[in-house]
Amino acid sequence: MPSSIEEICLKYKKGSREALLPVLQEIQDNIGYLSEEAIVYVGSHLNLPSSKVYGIATFYDHFRFVPRGRFHISVCGGTTCHIEGSMTLLREIDKLLKIHDGQVTRDGVFSLQVVNCMGACSKAPVICINGEFHTVISPDDLALLFNDIRKNQG
Repeated sequence: MPSSIEEICLKYKKGSREALLPVLQEIQDNIGYLSEEAIVYVGSHLNLPSSKVYGIATFYDHFRFVPRGRFHISVCGGTTCHIEGSMTLLREIDKLLKIHDGQVTRDGVFSLQVVNCMGACSKAPVICINGEFHTVISPDDLALLFNDIRKNQG
């Protein structure tokens, strides 16, 4: 058991069911995702079945159950970005990286997530990689962008 999951849980009263969401959020913030091990440990600590913990966690779409890649790509799926070509970007990402929404490349370099809106509608379509926004991006731009990232990831 990684000590950080245990340390996080120990901040919350044993058996305190109302602590479930804060505990899960803190684990994800510190570890990056909710592992099976974390779900089981949280359930034990809060006196909840693991299935209940997992059920609650899957209800909220901001919880992740696999680690992100070193470079996390968010693609805006909002109405304006959709109209301006975000689906074409997703198809190109699938072609270039062989991943879909919620997946990570085999080498762990890239992960992908479609989000509801990034609030940059006037610059659609928009993607964000590790907090850096790329606006009015075309499918042709993606190969260059991903190649630059791979080349400079050292």
